[in-house]
Amino acid sequence: MWLLANLLRSFVKRGRLRVFDADGELHEFGPGTNGPTATVRLHDRKLAYTLFLNPELYAPEAYMDDRLTLEDGTTIYDLLYLHSVNLDGLYGHPIQTALHRLWMVFRRHQQKNDVDRAKKQARHHYDLNTDFYRLFLDDGLNYSCAYFNDPEDSLEDAQALKLARLVDKMAIEPGMKVLEIGGGWGSLAIEMARAGAHVTSLNVSPEQVAIAEERVRDAGVDGRVNFVLKDYREFEGQFERVISVGMMEHVGIGHLEEYFRKVKEVLAPGGHAVIHSIGRSSPPGTTSPFIRKYIFPGGYVPALSETFAALERLGIWVSDVEILRLHYYYTLRHWRRRFEKNREKARQIYDERFCRMWETYLIGAELSFLNDTHMVFQLILSNERDAIPIVRRTYVGDEPVVAGVPKERGARRLRPQPLPAQSPPTD
Repeated sequence: MWLLANLLRSFVKRGRLRVFDADGELHEFGPGTNGPTATVRLHDRKLAYTLFLNPELYAPEAYMDDRLTLEDGTTIYDLLYLHSVNLDGLYGHPIQTALHRLWMVFRRHQQKNDVDRAKKQARHHYDLNTDFYRLFLDDGLNYSCAYFNDPEDSLEDAQALKLARLVDKMAIEPGMKVLEIGGGWGSLAIEMARAGAHVTSLNVSPEQVAIAEERVRDAGVDGRVNFVLKDYREFEGQFERVISVGMMEHVGIGHLEEYFRKVKEVLAPGGHAVIHSIGRSSPPGTTSPFIRKYIFPGGYVPALSETFAALERLGIWVSDVEILRLHYYYTLRHWRRRFEKNREKARQIYDERFCRMWETYLIGAELSFLNDTHMVFQLILSNERDAIPIVRRTYVGDEPVVAGVPKERGARRLRPQPLPAQSPPTD
């Protein structure tokens, strides 16, 4: 236990972590202020050693396997919130610093996404039972960041607004050919078809495509949407518009340029592309070992510096960039609350271990947009400098502004709810 205690003393600088070791002895770390208190119990002696080596992987695994249990009313949200507000302390420890440097060396190998491997890894996540996703997503099965005019907007309203804003940015005219790279369950394709587009939607998940085709038929736009089970690298064509939402995170660091090259190739003269992706405001990093192993194998959240470097090398114009700093925090908060409400139904579809894995993922992702460097960015890309208007509100759909304040809407800002000093937000 002394190795783990050495790590935890440098790690927990906010809040307090109480650990019962395998012999029942209590160890306490942290000042107990500016963060929650969490109490855990370790059920085997080996666990203290593995947690010292790689806590970000072995702590969630131990929780999933019931080798690490939560005590004294502690929830998994409490524990992950404590982790999220102490990341600087964790990464400052020499062993963890060395581990992260090692991950940086091997990160390209970890994200070697050739076509066959990329398909397999995407299906690992998206071919889950769709009834499971219905337990926490909105009615339209939108599995990406929503857009909130107000933090208290319903998830359905925020997702509908996200789709409307994306269609605005596409500037679709009747009869336009649109390529969608990563089509999900079809909500965006339906909205673009309703705007008059003929949509070709690429997807490598047969489970998603089957549901998406059914939804498109129900919406009465099946004659305008064609789903294609292909990786983006297997597809050729020319399109006035290209859109990709929540797909770039699956490309991998070694394939960003390949991905943008395909966007450049399929854009017809005068056309433009809209790219929506999770990003990080910090320098380039690595994917969490837990996320890499259990949730998104081969996935990577790119830094803006990596993204723009790839675009610069290809000579693609970044005609617009919009940063959504807190919208995904509010989106994930909705998903996490709905998952908690329907947890027993999720357990009936899969099992308890799966539920623990997914609550760890959803909570960790939510807090990464609140306390870490994650955000979402939307790019408008083109091969020509004049492909979109020079006035931003003509393609974003914002109201005219007076002295920097939107008319009608007032000056209300999107901010997180106030966070208590001693504990994480409660619901």
